[in-house]
Amino acid sequence: MTEVTHDLEKIVLLGPDGAALGTAPKLASHHRDTPLHLAFSSYLVDEAGRVLITQRAATKLTFPSVWTNSCCGHPAPDEGLRAAVRRRVRTELGLEIADLTLVLPAFAYRATAANGVVENEWCPVVRARAAGSLRPEPAEVATTEWRTWAECVELSRHPDASPWFRDQVTELLPLGAPLDWPAASPGDLPPALSW
Repeated sequence: MTEVTHDLEKIVLLGPDGAALGTAPKLASHHRDTPLHLAFSSYLVDEAGRVLITQRAATKLTFPSVWTNSCCGHPAPDEGLRAAVRRRVRTELGLEIADLTLVLPAFAYRATAANGVVENEWCPVVRARAAGSLRPEPAEVATTEWRTWAECVELSRHPDASPWFRDQVTELLPLGAPLDWPAASPGDLPPALSW
């Protein structure tokens, strides 16, 4: 699948049950009343169990400059979750991934940025092993750091962390260290998203 430009990128709109309602342009859909739509969050880990943490670029429309998980994105219409994660990790970080594991299939959140733009996402969470040389895309990522899980938990308690990262860490904590997170059932994904 080829990468689409931001002005042509479509998001999948969702009903409250997670069924697809249609599509809409990504940029035009993010505003003060953003509709519920499909997204994902990924946590990339290394062999030592450290997590790649990123600082979003200062030019991002939503939540610029906040610290967050490794990579987030929006599955394209008719794109499975695994393919979407691979595409965005390659685009944002220049990395390939292996051992992709679904961890929190039903995670969803709504949060308002300082500029009033709302994120309103059904956002399954996955873990994967990072492979290759890190090459962040400056328009997406300002800085990257490998952090221990304890350091990630500490970051989640600070206001400069993204709201979804703070909420996700709360749900991930009972699952143990990142390398121990158990696989969830793809049957628990929203109906609009295939594994």
